[in-house]
Amino acid sequence: MVSSGVHGKNTARVSRFAASYRAMNMESLVRFCRLTGRVRVLCFATPAVAVLLGAAVLAQAEDKPAAPPAAATPATPAPLPPEAHVEQQIQLNGKPLHYTATVGSIQLKDRDGKPTADVVYTAYTVQGKDRPVTFALNGGPGAASVYLNLGAIGPKHVEFGKDGDSPSDPALLVDNPATWLDFTDLVFIDPVGTGFSRSLLSEAETKKQFWSTQPDIEYLSRVIYEWLVKNGRLDSRKYFVGESYGGYRGPRITHYLQTKLGVAMNGVVLVSPYLNPAQEENADMSPIPWVVDLPSMAAVHLEKTGNLTSAAMAPVIEYARGDYTVALLKGRSDAAAQQQMIARVTELTGLDPLYVKRAGGRIDRQDYLREVFRTEGKLGSIYDPTVTAYDPFPFDPAQRSNDPILESIIAPTTTAMVNFVTQTVGWKTDARYDALSDAVNEAWERGDVLRKGAVEDLREAVSADPKLRVLIVHGWNDLSCPFMGSILTVDAMPVMGDPTRVSVHEYPGGHMFYSRPASGLALRQDVMQMMQTH
Repeated sequence: MVSSGVHGKNTARVSRFAASYRAMNMESLVRFCRLTGRVRVLCFATPAVAVLLGAAVLAQAEDKPAAPPAAATPATPAPLPPEAHVEQQIQLNGKPLHYTATVGSIQLKDRDGKPTADVVYTAYTVQGKDRPVTFALNGGPGAASVYLNLGAIGPKHVEFGKDGDSPSDPALLVDNPATWLDFTDLVFIDPVGTGFSRSLLSEAETKKQFWSTQPDIEYLSRVIYEWLVKNGRLDSRKYFVGESYGGYRGPRITHYLQTKLGVAMNGVVLVSPYLNPAQEENADMSPIPWVVDLPSMAAVHLEKTGNLTSAAMAPVIEYARGDYTVALLKGRSDAAAQQQMIARVTELTGLDPLYVKRAGGRIDRQDYLREVFRTEGKLGSIYDPTVTAYDPFPFDPAQRSNDPILESIIAPTTTAMVNFVTQTVGWKTDARYDALSDAVNEAWERGDVLRKGAVEDLREAVSADPKLRVLIVHGWNDLSCPFMGSILTVDAMPVMGDPTRVSVHEYPGGHMFYSRPASGLALRQDVMQMMQTH
């Protein structure tokens, strides 16, 4: 998984005070309140909760001079365990597949040789000549690689991400028929602050060196390079798969490896990628944000009525980038076109006609997730609106609770992964495992580099290597990273040789469409074909 590229932006909008001050530490809050003078309360925040304390506390704090901040010197943690291995097998297509599961870490160092971080990986390898190797990253920022590992392409998987899943159900690992392991070795990397990976630096230096958009690309590229050198695999065919924000990382890491570290990827798979963030901007004028979202909403309606097929989606896609776009651009200058557009959007989404009329045919994602299941008292997930939960605050004007999928996946993925690493593989540690870290996400330095997106690197990487192949894959229902955005992005690219080198494929399901058995198997076939080509 996970998330909509930046999973914090799609969580519930809690109170305005709590949301505003959520990522601040105590010193920042006191300083902020002093400077503004508008909110005479002291705001105390942690990654999990924001609480407003009394005005008297701030008044007392104002009477005292601020002490200079002390330099944070983190205690040196105990060394991580040495690399551990276990031999396993699964049944795949009626035959046994024997493999080695390895958990280990790569220690990063600065130019002076001082350790800066321990990056933990889980690798699955099969004996054989000329085996390719695929590196996998999830997103967030703040997500461990467990979602691709135990949900999509690893040899074992655990159930999560479906409607009706219970976090308290047993987290049982079973053989994964959609695994890629029979045709490529797999290396799952947990970025710093996720899984068991950790920084060895102060909080300020950690943000600077690891929790920032460009340094993130650089150190993860180094991890890939060092794993290849350590395991004697530089000559292997190499692939990258990234999901969500990992899909943003994919083109950028591929290009960085090509041009800075001298490692060329044969192919890249971008799963529900957060590829082109600028598409979301200027929704008051640009039709693109609405064009990107409408087909996914239509897909949800088609699935609810039992009519979701490629044939049914084709006219939806053409309407979105055709008559719908024209009507949005005409605006009030063509009243008849507006009425026709509102009627068509109502038909495609199955929403209440009055709601669609009031919205002007422009359906906000978060509003849609409440509106589509309002009569049932439920909320849809932004990752797949067909996955629902009861709305615990149905009378609030805006959604207060977290996303239904995010609320339900942490327990099974964490339990399954910790048991696998510490019990099955025997990599013993009592450190905390973070499947999805709020601390990393809230501390992340985004800025203009992130908003620029990864399309420029995608174009340059494809241009630099005439054999490189890129497979962009989406679930139709996903509203966090809608498939239509990738279609528009790829259609705007120049053709550089074989036009199929960069392609978009869609499947039934949402952001984690691979959790549906048929979609996971279809993805497996498409990736196998790509790897057979180059």
